[in-house]
Amino acid sequence: MRIALIKTSSMGDVIHALPVVTDLHAARPDVVVDWVVEESFADLPRLHPGVSEVVPVAIRRWRRNWFSAACRAERRQVRERLAATRYDLVLDLQGLVKSALVARWAPGPRAGFSFRCAREPLAALCYQRRYGVDMSRHAIERLRELAGAAIGVRFDTAPIFGLRAPTLSDTGLVPPAGERPFAVLLHATSRAEKQWPDASWATLIERLADEGQVPVLPWGSEAERAAAQRLAAGHPQAVVAPRMSLAQCAALLVSARCVVGVDTGLTHLACALDVPTVALFAATPAWRFGPYWTERAVGLGESGRWPGPDDVMAALAGIGGLDRYAGRGSMTEAVER
Repeated sequence: MRIALIKTSSMGDVIHALPVVTDLHAARPDVVVDWVVEESFADLPRLHPGVSEVVPVAIRRWRRNWFSAACRAERRQVRERLAATRYDLVLDLQGLVKSALVARWAPGPRAGFSFRCAREPLAALCYQRRYGVDMSRHAIERLRELAGAAIGVRFDTAPIFGLRAPTLSDTGLVPPAGERPFAVLLHATSRAEKQWPDASWATLIERLADEGQVPVLPWGSEAERAAAQRLAAGHPQAVVAPRMSLAQCAALLVSARCVVGVDTGLTHLACALDVPTVALFAATPAWRFGPYWTERAVGLGESGRWPGPDDVMAALAGIGGLDRYAGRGSMTEAVER
């Protein structure tokens, strides 16, 4: 059985869809899974050993010059690549018009969310099979429910990501703190209401340094680099990371002693990699998007109320993210990275 999964963006949404691959292999051991994804997120499905082929698209870039000869040629190449394989199922996990149209490029029966459940109901017009899911469930469970309905299986177990991250040396990175343990602080987000206050980050940096961990601040844009430099200023123990690819970010996260991050894609990736992680929520509900499948990650915060640094340190201690508490609350055996 060969299945094409259509989940192009965004980063967090792609990460939340990764357990579907594990589910499909558990239900159909002979399955071959291909994944159509935005070019900027192509490293993410490659982390799952159950993904056979990753097919990048560039819808975000194409939109800027849709009718140019170069963009038309790129779209033609993607269509020809997909057309070369006959799929037993083309499953749109996104439920948008753009993803449904991409699904039409792959030969095979198309399935997706029902009109009621699709984020853009018009997308359902492109499917031969439509399935309703419980929209009150966590984002991961909605995707698993859809995939199970499409192949006639019910998935009742906890989600398993089963990712394999590269090592720092595999990606050409050196340990950011030498031989010392380090904590990754994911401060950057595109939405201002998701940003944890600078004063809280400053206090957390000091507290982690007191615990013997080097705070490492990644970034992905010039504005985020400026923010990382601002947070690191006055804290000689803090390190601003170099620009990294997603594969390098995965290697950094999996090598960290712990991770603290706002509701952003890299925080979800840290949770998926089973790194001790505290995810900070205030603008978005933790029950809908936060970690729940592992004892090594926890979501903190409520709508409109941020957790404080003391809350974060207590949570890190509870999940084994601090040296003197290492192992406390951690799983007996971590999910394979």
